[in-house]
Amino acid sequence: MSPMEIAACLAYALSVWLAARNNMHTWWTGIIGCVLYGWVFYSVQLYADVTLQVFFIASSIAGWVNWLKGNHGSELAVRKTPIGRLLPMLAGALLVAGGYAWLLHRFTNAWSPWLDSAIMVFSVLAQFMLMGRRLESWYFWLLVNTIAVPLYAARDLWLTAGLYLVFWCNAWHGLYQWRKALVAR
Repeated sequence: MSPMEIAACLAYALSVWLAARNNMHTWWTGIIGCVLYGWVFYSVQLYADVTLQVFFIASSIAGWVNWLKGNHGSELAVRKTPIGRLLPMLAGALLVAGGYAWLLHRFTNAWSPWLDSAIMVFSVLAQFMLMGRRLESWYFWLLVNTIAVPLYAARDLWLTAGLYLVFWCNAWHGLYQWRKALVAR
């Protein structure tokens, strides 16, 4: 466990904890964690996760603005995604994950291109849903964390694997909190 992994873990843990609590500070703390994790993942040949960190930095900036002003200048409320929109997003995510995995498998020395790509693509989908304060984001975070824990453990990123196990629990909490916020509207 490197000092970089420890720092990344702490920043990212704070960010995800804040997201489940519907707290605006999730965004800037997440940016710090993403920068640090980009380096960590590069060092263990999880290239899709490096790409994912770049995406997270950009989406964190956009999410921050969207949460503040995304409802015609007002704060965006927690909401549900209609199944007719959710299913095509899921199908598209599966296709993109397969395509990216094939590229990594074919053209790089990526350690686990299929699982790494699934984590990347479903994290992107979950992040977009989080940015829009969509309840379903937490279901996708549960999926991502379920895949990530054993992958990171297999790469001896034990602290990160433990963090993603905590994220898995936090996603259940976020789902619970956001359901309450949805009912309260």
